[in-house]
Amino acid sequence: MRTLLKNAKIYDGTGAEPFAGDILIEEDRIVRVAPKVEEDADCVMDLKGLSVSSGFIDGHSHNDWFAIKKDPLPYFSPFLHQGITTFITGNCGISEIGFEKDCPYEDKLGGGLFSFEDTRGRYGMPEEYFRATDRQMPCNMAVLVGHCSARAAAGGNENRKLTPEEERRMLDILEKALQQGAAGISLGLMYEPGLYADVEELKKVAALCEKYNKPLTVHPRAESKVSMAYPQLLGRSHLLRAFDELAEITKGRKMKLQYSHAIFVGRRSLGAKEELLRMMDQMRAEGVDVMFDIYNETLGVSVITVILPAWYQALTPEEKKKPLTRLKLAVLVRATALLLGFDFPDIQIAYIGPGYEKYEGKSVHDIAVEEKTSDLDAYLKLCEISDFKGRVNMGPYSTPEIISEFEKNEHCLFITDAWVEEHGVQNPAIYDCYPKFLQDSLKGTGDTMPKTIRRMTGAIADRYMLKDRGYLKEGYFADLTVFNEEEIRKAQPDQEKSFGIEKVIINGRLVLDGGKLDGEALKTTGRALPIL
Repeated sequence: MRTLLKNAKIYDGTGAEPFAGDILIEEDRIVRVAPKVEEDADCVMDLKGLSVSSGFIDGHSHNDWFAIKKDPLPYFSPFLHQGITTFITGNCGISEIGFEKDCPYEDKLGGGLFSFEDTRGRYGMPEEYFRATDRQMPCNMAVLVGHCSARAAAGGNENRKLTPEEERRMLDILEKALQQGAAGISLGLMYEPGLYADVEELKKVAALCEKYNKPLTVHPRAESKVSMAYPQLLGRSHLLRAFDELAEITKGRKMKLQYSHAIFVGRRSLGAKEELLRMMDQMRAEGVDVMFDIYNETLGVSVITVILPAWYQALTPEEKKKPLTRLKLAVLVRATALLLGFDFPDIQIAYIGPGYEKYEGKSVHDIAVEEKTSDLDAYLKLCEISDFKGRVNMGPYSTPEIISEFEKNEHCLFITDAWVEEHGVQNPAIYDCYPKFLQDSLKGTGDTMPKTIRRMTGAIADRYMLKDRGYLKEGYFADLTVFNEEEIRKAQPDQEKSFGIEKVIINGRLVLDGGKLDGEALKTTGRALPIL
């Protein structure tokens, strides 16, 4: 099957200026990119000046959990409408892979965010995961192995140091995963059990990434001025303390460090931006290849327990009910809110559980007012009725000004960090995050269009060593996104739908055309991408 795309405005993923030309595809590969291609083809698409780039790559995703669903398409559909063809998954320490057969702790995996419900199976190591998903999912996928998953598999989610045998087992799982094609290791230091890991344990994890020349991606221990991760509420920003930890575990190593979703939770956290960038510059000067990534939203999604201190979460139900415990918690939370510039009115309930739909879309403060109780009591009630697994949308995590600045930073990559939820309020990034990056460029608040597209294509492919992906080059896989720049420029974002994406081709198959997905083709278009 030969497909010819004619009269396109071509962005090749290198950051170079676009050029007018044609692209010839044969089966799943690009065979010609030139100003004019005069060859026969089974299908000719006249793009009439529309723009085309390599298929967009989501640099930070959790869709490894959804690729193994019995019907994965609904979970990938909104991303396809954004022009995304490939995902870097397994982030925040919470990968679907990272355990061995007969693991006694499989029920501890998922970090409270993901589960094995309605999946085709459970695949603990990359080789079996790749066999289960290759050509059996809509999009292409590389997978990081999560430290949280491997740690839980070795020793459960208890708040303690691993025994030497458990640590050896965890490191063995991580190393085998890297050998089998995992794209790197991810840390989730704000999630169980990753939050219980000390610096010495994390240094051993970082050493594996250096050994195999693969990235260590990190959801840091804190992303705000104050947090429950450190006992000191005054002094150095907790966000910066968390980065100090990353500097310590990577010190002296020649390795890739990917700082995940650079955000500043709470209004008083915004002042850490300049120091964070300076620390990254210093780390690069010392030999660590550090980069970061952003999504185009000012809010974020997390579990409801995100502001509960680790010591409280580790208590028994009886201990949590003690008056002294409640007093200690109340004082700490109130002081934290004042120092953070982030409070219960900023926490929107996305989902608590069946029968509690009345809470969805409301802030914790609004719920407290309705139920004539305190904000803290309302919050703890919501935690309890959700079995401490509820989902929230929170903000501010950033500002339009910070997003605009970071869009122009040469060390920044683009991501969605979003997934489709079964119930409740969705993360808006599932709908139009990538078109908004394009719109920012066209309106002058982002970087140039060639550099913007590079940050969602070639730069991500380079970072994670995706072979023959991310560029419109002869011999590369035929993943392409066709978009209308004028439609993107004039669109109104945040309407729970994408905009400006005209066509999507994955491995040579046209899967999105004029807003319509080819569901039959999408059953088999996605390829597993082991990094060997």
